[in-house]
Amino acid sequence: MKFLSHSDKEKNEYLVLLYQLVVVMLFYSAFRIIFYLFNTELFPNVTFGSFLTVMRGGLKFDLSAMLYLNAFYALLYLLPLPFKFSKGYQNFLKTIFVSFNGIGLALNSIDLIYYRFILKRTTYNVINILENETNMLRLWGQFLIDYWYVAVLFIAAIYCLTKAYSWIKPRPAKLPNKWLYALASLVAITLFSGFSVIGMRGGYRHSTRPINMANAGKYVNTPDEMALVLNTPFCLIRTWGKKNFTTYNYFEDEAILEQAYNPIYYPDSTAHQNRKNIVIFILESFNREFLGSFNPHLDNGRYKGYTPFLDSLAQHSLIFPNTYANGRKSIDAMPSVLASIPALVLPYVVSEYSANQINGMPHLLKKAGYQTAFFHGAPNGSMGFDAFANVAKFDRYQGMTEFDNDDEFDGMWGIWDEPFFQFFAREMNKMQGPFMTALFSLSSHHPFKVPEQYEGFFPKGTLPIHQCIGYTDNALRKFFEAAKKMPCYDNTLFVITADHSTVAHYDISRTSLNKFQIPLLFFSPGDSTLKGVNNAVAQQIDIMPTILNYIGYSESEYVAFGNDLLDEKADKFSISYTNGSYQLYHGDYVIHFDGENIISAYNLSKDPFLKNNIKDTDQQYLNHLPLMKGIIQQYNNRMIEDRLTVESGDKE
Repeated sequence: MKFLSHSDKEKNEYLVLLYQLVVVMLFYSAFRIIFYLFNTELFPNVTFGSFLTVMRGGLKFDLSAMLYLNAFYALLYLLPLPFKFSKGYQNFLKTIFVSFNGIGLALNSIDLIYYRFILKRTTYNVINILENETNMLRLWGQFLIDYWYVAVLFIAAIYCLTKAYSWIKPRPAKLPNKWLYALASLVAITLFSGFSVIGMRGGYRHSTRPINMANAGKYVNTPDEMALVLNTPFCLIRTWGKKNFTTYNYFEDEAILEQAYNPIYYPDSTAHQNRKNIVIFILESFNREFLGSFNPHLDNGRYKGYTPFLDSLAQHSLIFPNTYANGRKSIDAMPSVLASIPALVLPYVVSEYSANQINGMPHLLKKAGYQTAFFHGAPNGSMGFDAFANVAKFDRYQGMTEFDNDDEFDGMWGIWDEPFFQFFAREMNKMQGPFMTALFSLSSHHPFKVPEQYEGFFPKGTLPIHQCIGYTDNALRKFFEAAKKMPCYDNTLFVITADHSTVAHYDISRTSLNKFQIPLLFFSPGDSTLKGVNNAVAQQIDIMPTILNYIGYSESEYVAFGNDLLDEKADKFSISYTNGSYQLYHGDYVIHFDGENIISAYNLSKDPFLKNNIKDTDQQYLNHLPLMKGIIQQYNNRMIEDRLTVESGDKE
């Protein structure tokens, strides 16, 4: 193959622009393939045929993102400037082109790895979350070290993009005079602008709504696969600065709405008062799969897991193996667990409604005479946890500052779990009952290290996080050894759950539903009613009403979007939000709904891997739609209208 001569590399300027934009599209498609190769195990149901459909569908989203990022460049390129083909201006255009498209490639590169941690494409609200993290420079530095190959891939992509840009150079369109050339340029700008509007919107019809992330559902079998169709620049652009809560009016009659779903709890004033102390552990990234006691079916009954202490404690506790998180990120967990507010659409704490009045558990328990405290071993202010602790009305927040011993700093996130759990035990022992405390752990987190003295002590397992799970489990064992010696121990309810799920080893843990799976355990020494296995559907937002009803709370009505898990008559369900659609697990069905249309539906009892979309073949799932619509309407409308409390006295 002979090399092109210089003259062969010069083409009509409009053809060169088209060539450049096609090159960008090819890079986006290449990154989609790379994204899949990096995360193949997270998409177990993708076949060669379905991946071709994904690639085809992805072109629409790539075109939209590409046009957004190149609109400014194209305008500068098409303007009929007298110095347009000078070396200086052409170098300026090249810088603009590579810079803007470099941002797009950088975002796609980040999600090659970051997707594993949040199980969704990066969106604007993720940027908000990162802004609340106090040690971002250290975290980014560690990520670059651990995933250096992604940085190399990005640099290689920029190099190839730069070379591809320079491969063909533009020459002026051959026109008789400069006035016709100017006119041709204006026509080109007009045509490109019209094409850009169509491409950005995803269609040309007047009735066509601009495409959003939910439109990716058209090209997949399950909602989790929508991440393959989408690209990160599109997701970030489409969610930038958006107010994502929408008013819904599925039920115009309030009585019918309440019949479909009512989040208001009316405590029984005659209920038995059981004012136990309450201790809640929210464990970082504890996938349900990690506990042997919650997975007796794995490996034909031979699975042991990585949590020997929790498995032993489960024998004396009431456990809920079918428990699901209501969000995907750590920042979602505090509102869900401590205030019964799920993370639907975006995290409550970074939404425009984060200033709403809420009736979190600490606030309600104050009315019953409880002292409250929240503990997190990270630097104070990390993830905005201290801010939410204040909004939820905890009496105090105890973080790395109060721990006051940087010798136990893990070098990345905060204080190692074992010493911080012991600090938690000592501080808890100082509190006067009744009290309520919550601790958010942190050691089971990237870069998945354990203290030097524990290297090789815990099973490495099949995933980097497994030894960290063993370490935190051992820290829990030592905490309970200390707690048993305290006077408050026998009169305490311990609740252990997780903030969110994470990457798992088994295929069954990778479905769109099970990507939310977490453990949930209730333990109270000497209480025989809190023992056994309850296979009812459970979720994080069930924890608050379950605890309040267990202790016989009767001080006031309150809003909680979950159920009392100890109430056998309660209609159990799990609600979450994934890739632009609401996900409801109710009865035998898992339903995905974007607020207007059913995306998919599955019969979980017959199809545990969620492979067969039955939305057009089994209409029985429609019986569960009123509940889903009721939850969405109550949640969104109450959020927008600041009605997350019941009593007027809650609006202090």
